[in-house]
Amino acid sequence: MFLTGLSAWLYANPLNGPQRSAQTFLLKRGLFIIFIEITLINLSWFGNYNALYLQVMWAIGLSMIVLALVTSFPRWLLGVVGFVIVFGHNALEFIEFKPTEVGYSLWTVLHDRGYLYVSDAFKVKASYPVLPWIGVIFLGYFLAPIFTAAISPSRRQKTLLLIGFVCICILLILRGYNLYGETLAWEIGSNWLETLKSFINFTKYPPSLDFLLFTLGIALLVLAALENVTNRVGKILEIIGSAPMFFYIVHLYVLLISYQLLVNIFGPTQGEYWGVDSVGQLWLISILLSFLLYWPTKAFAKFKRQTQLAWVKYL
Repeated sequence: MFLTGLSAWLYANPLNGPQRSAQTFLLKRGLFIIFIEITLINLSWFGNYNALYLQVMWAIGLSMIVLALVTSFPRWLLGVVGFVIVFGHNALEFIEFKPTEVGYSLWTVLHDRGYLYVSDAFKVKASYPVLPWIGVIFLGYFLAPIFTAAISPSRRQKTLLLIGFVCICILLILRGYNLYGETLAWEIGSNWLETLKSFINFTKYPPSLDFLLFTLGIALLVLAALENVTNRVGKILEIIGSAPMFFYIVHLYVLLISYQLLVNIFGPTQGEYWGVDSVGQLWLISILLSFLLYWPTKAFAKFKRQTQLAWVKYL
């Protein structure tokens, strides 16, 4: 989400060309991503269409549409608004609406996950509240100029490291003393691992301030570390990162088809479902899947760079 905002500013300010508006592209791509969410991606979760879950891609698409509507505003203003949203949305926990009240649907989409529509035949759930993510996309847009050619790599690294460390330090203070930024206080467990798990048990739906400080802080440190990486590992990461939506959609359908095959061959292993017994096995499946999808992703990334088809850029 952060890199989406960053990329939008870079799109509007190309290296060797005049400034251009990112509004139309953001609006069209946001709508396209939402369309993909409610069709291809929603179908991939269960292989049927008995419910509509508005999740990650919905949040990205809607945030892009909001950004499209405000790109004419000063960049510093979007930075301020993004900062206020990210640091202030946890203070809005007291606001609640019942399903029968005016404002319920809007607040459910923005801040409180819940069902927007329920019937015997179909239901719609806003699973990924978007208000904090709108703040994140604004911050990405605000910070984007550090990735221009006018900023030296060393200065960019220092900036990323500084902001990343500040995020982690703020997190340690707020979370360490259970001051603010998370609804569930952490507790000392029976051992250090249980304590650590409690400490980083952050809310993701919507993402709490602590969740955002943790993930964005680490991400900025990683970006700084990758600045001068030119080895094979860096190239592999770059290729996967050049076609993330393709990787995301394909991996969902590979998992769906694999699951159906395993159920038909071996039958259920976890109650009504086929499943594995440990987190380690989940990691193994993830690594294997990433390995297998590397070459299709590489081929699509090459196709996307070379094709003249206009619709491909929305992927």
